[in-house]
Amino acid sequence: MFLEGPLDVAAYLDRIGLKPAAMGAPDLATLSALHLAHASHIPFENIDVLLGRQIRLDVPSLEAKLVRDRRGGYCFEQNTLFAAALEAMGFAVTGLAARVRVGSAQILPRTHMLLRVDLEVEPWIADVGFGRFGLLQPIPLLADVETTQWSWQFRLRKNAQSWVLQARQSEGWEDQYEFTLEPQQPVDYDPPNHFCATHPQSRFLRVLTVQLPTPEARKMVRNRDFTIRSAAGETTRPIGEDELLPLLEREFGLFFPPGTKLPVPSAAQ
Repeated sequence: MFLEGPLDVAAYLDRIGLKPAAMGAPDLATLSALHLAHASHIPFENIDVLLGRQIRLDVPSLEAKLVRDRRGGYCFEQNTLFAAALEAMGFAVTGLAARVRVGSAQILPRTHMLLRVDLEVEPWIADVGFGRFGLLQPIPLLADVETTQWSWQFRLRKNAQSWVLQARQSEGWEDQYEFTLEPQQPVDYDPPNHFCATHPQSRFLRVLTVQLPTPEARKMVRNRDFTIRSAAGETTRPIGEDELLPLLEREFGLFFPPGTKLPVPSAAQ
């Protein structure tokens, strides 16, 4: 469904730090290895949105940006590329859509993309493109099964017509997003992608966000603040005017030519 043409699987695996010889059959072990490697190597970021560039979701464009140019992207870019790579390796993948719930009491539009991956025994939820407290590895599509992924815990809650991904925080379980199992076609993501990239109410136009989760820590740039969260706690410090580009290179592997001016909002909204 997502893979409409050739994909350089070897180049993709190199981008996420894996070797083709290490990949096995399309099973849970391979899916978990791919998920962790992708999530921890390709940053979640919205820099092109702030630069006013078109966000393209065709696989050749995503391969050029995220693989060859070693950039990151947001959910539609990340999970479309991941879905294409999984399909190229023999996995059965279905696209899903979600309403983000974290940080809002309102009912928001379905502006998040995630994946269902059907293995022989049971279906799993995969998502390498959610900021904040996104998954490092897939989780089974089962209600109320708590999954520990290093220092973070997740679970799915089942409502009458939908599912909710939750992440455990110090004060309890926090809703991340709500989704249904209605299959989405690649074309279904074009309207929400356009909204996220261009609508004045889109948060991606108002907040610079760069994030990268690893088993050890979650690193995040939010406008002029740099945060590291780990099992030991959370630290945040301001980013100086001349420090942003070196920090993006050092902490996230994102390279921009010297003198590049990123349109960073003055304060998070």
